[in-house]
Amino acid sequence: MKFIINPPRAQWAELAHRPVKDLAELEEPVRAILTDVKKNGDSAVLKYIEKFDKVKLKTLLVTEEEIREAQSFVSEDLKKAIQAAKYNIAKFHIEQKEMVKKIQTTEGVTCWRKSTPIPKVGLYIPSRSAPLFSTILMLGIPANIASCEEIVLCSTPNPDGKLHPIILYTANLLNIKKVFKVGGVQAIAAMAYGTQSIPKVDKIFGPSNQYVTVAKQLVTKEGTAIDMPASASEVLVIADETANPAFVAADLLAQAEHGTDSHAVLVTTSESFAHLVKKEIETQLEALNRKEILREALENCLLIVVNNLKEAIAFSNFYAPEHLVLAVNNDEYFAELITNAGSVFLGNYSPVAAGDYASGTNHTLPTNGFARVYSGVSLDSFFKKITFQKITQKGIRNLGKTIEIMAEAEGLMAHKNSVSLRLRE
Repeated sequence: MKFIINPPRAQWAELAHRPVKDLAELEEPVRAILTDVKKNGDSAVLKYIEKFDKVKLKTLLVTEEEIREAQSFVSEDLKKAIQAAKYNIAKFHIEQKEMVKKIQTTEGVTCWRKSTPIPKVGLYIPSRSAPLFSTILMLGIPANIASCEEIVLCSTPNPDGKLHPIILYTANLLNIKKVFKVGGVQAIAAMAYGTQSIPKVDKIFGPSNQYVTVAKQLVTKEGTAIDMPASASEVLVIADETANPAFVAADLLAQAEHGTDSHAVLVTTSESFAHLVKKEIETQLEALNRKEILREALENCLLIVVNNLKEAIAFSNFYAPEHLVLAVNNDEYFAELITNAGSVFLGNYSPVAAGDYASGTNHTLPTNGFARVYSGVSLDSFFKKITFQKITQKGIRNLGKTIEIMAEAEGLMAHKNSVSLRLRE
């Protein structure tokens, strides 16, 4: 952990720099896998599963029997928790539906916009270090609400050649039937190009390691959309003297445990409070199970002391965090000053973990400063917007001259003529 006291603005860019790896060197090996899967389909996918996951599979599709078996391995308490989270996430996302509004811009000219679902979507769900079943909820629920016609789910098999029971339980709960035992770059390739078993999709969603990130970036060049650029998880906490140092430390640790390259930042107006948080981090760390990951991640942890909360907000907007916690007095006032963040958590009783699992908001969020220009996943992520217009005879008479003048000014006489013919008629 590094203490920084009143850093000048000239130092902000250095402090906001994430400890990300240069992924350019990974392009060649990733591209080789993509090309192989594109050419050879299932046989290439099975080959890479054996190579990287050390398991030899005959088929990729999860069977109905495997799904039925998985139900008994998930405790009733966990099932109830998942169902409660499902309810909240669905409730929040279903309210994002937009009604079609027809707008008359000029008399006789009516324009409107309609949301249409992306037909085929792929969900990439990592499960090697932790079975991220919560991500199935975050992606599968809005995909269902949007009425995407096909949902494909890919997740890494375990050494027994099966998927984690909780992955299968959650997928089944959302009526996702096309579930495949494949992870890594080969999963992205299979969903981007299609194989004998795995359908080709239009857009791929889901968190990723550095190899999968490169794979997602490369397949976009060939026409497959992705949710957003991805990098390591991160949190920035703004705290004043009203905050609880134990709560703040817990939020920093919660994000740091995602991986050794996670970024956790505290910005506070009190140096003594920063020391209390540091002490709490050291205490809580001893009781946690991912100590080695946490210790390495905490080497990049920043404890920054600034003069006042407005300066803290200014730094946060510059940093553009994936997760932002406002553990300050009058948090709703300061929330209005936030311009760059993936998801914001207000007050002492809003842990980031609530958004990660069950409060209702989506946890698939922009990282590495992309919150300046990207939103997190929402219902809109599973739609495309199509605009429509209908112009009557009266409408073309009212608007035609304007179009003619503008088209002629640009030297596009065929454009002008397409209007002039109608006006002469």
